[in-house]
Amino acid sequence: MQTSWKTIALGNTLKPIVESTAATDVVKPLVTSAKIFPTGRATWSWIVWQDGSCNYNDQVTYIDLAAALKCEFVLIDAFWDANIGKEKMVDLVNYAKSKNVGILLWYNSNGNWNGTQQTPKDKMDTHDARVKEMEWLQQIGVKGLKIDFFGGDKQATMKLYQDILTDAATYGLNVNFHGTTLPRGWERMYPNYVTSEAVLASENLYFQQAFSDRYPSTATIYPFTRNAVASMDFGPVFLNSRLSRTQTKGSIRRTTDAFEMATAVVFFSAVQHWGLTPDNLKDKPAFLFDYIKTVPTTWDETRFIDGYPGKYCVIARRKGTRWYVAAINGENSNKVIEVTLPMLAGKMVNIIQDGQGIDAAYNTKKITQNTKYTMTLSANGGTVIYTQ
Repeated sequence: MQTSWKTIALGNTLKPIVESTAATDVVKPLVTSAKIFPTGRATWSWIVWQDGSCNYNDQVTYIDLAAALKCEFVLIDAFWDANIGKEKMVDLVNYAKSKNVGILLWYNSNGNWNGTQQTPKDKMDTHDARVKEMEWLQQIGVKGLKIDFFGGDKQATMKLYQDILTDAATYGLNVNFHGTTLPRGWERMYPNYVTSEAVLASENLYFQQAFSDRYPSTATIYPFTRNAVASMDFGPVFLNSRLSRTQTKGSIRRTTDAFEMATAVVFFSAVQHWGLTPDNLKDKPAFLFDYIKTVPTTWDETRFIDGYPGKYCVIARRKGTRWYVAAINGENSNKVIEVTLPMLAGKMVNIIQDGQGIDAAYNTKKITQNTKYTMTLSANGGTVIYTQ
């Protein structure tokens, strides 16, 4: 007999909780594949422009945005089957390919547990339907799937997750689950699993002003809880002052631009879906996008530097020889933090920090050998320091 397992992370400090790899240490790979499943950054029209943007012309615009930001992907969300159609999707995939951008497509998990109306439906709930759809997706060159609206943690639902991941691996498709359970070790079990929502994610910034109001504090909790367990598809990095297409209505953003840049590092997801819009490129300074073009989404090392849930968080992550240190302030008052950053000793670094109002400022400097660094964070502000 086999039973399900649970883990509890305990520590004298918060460091071992943030840095724990227990969830993947206790599992073994279930699926092997010689295929390479790419990770990276994605533009995503739906998060700000919503359902109406899932049309051909708007997706061309977001493919162009992905190319300008050197993103690996564009995510096309619900209703693409009705508003674009399969024939025109082939054209979109080819256009994206010409821009060196891969396409990720949304699907409804559906089944008798799911009465939601978003389409495409009836494509992922049975093996025969999946194989037919995935053969087509592989043929036209789609890179991955976002599959939404699952029905709890019943055994049948847990089996559906496994079956989807197994079939998608056969057809070279990476997988992102939404409306979903907390993943436990799936990064190691399935080579094509990249991320899951399983959190109150950034769509709530759009839907609820109250969520936007408390987001700075909430963001400092996730690294100690949800994101400490597995890859978390929150969908971070917004630069619109109001979360709507016209910015004449919609939720008001409470965070600074530097805070938003920092969430690209503080939040870990093997595929990051940015909340950026085309207008941001002309409204905001180029140094923000120079950073967005190169910030990794997978890491070789993570170090917890300082923080406390609900108050602030400072995390350092390494990719190769390059370090990124990010801090976010969860409180609506200025904060001065002194941290020790031995990984930056003697190195030249780029710094994105709070400037006037919500605007960010940019600087470069050499970190001294004593590695003490003082961060000055605005209310709901942030800082990113990364090596050159």
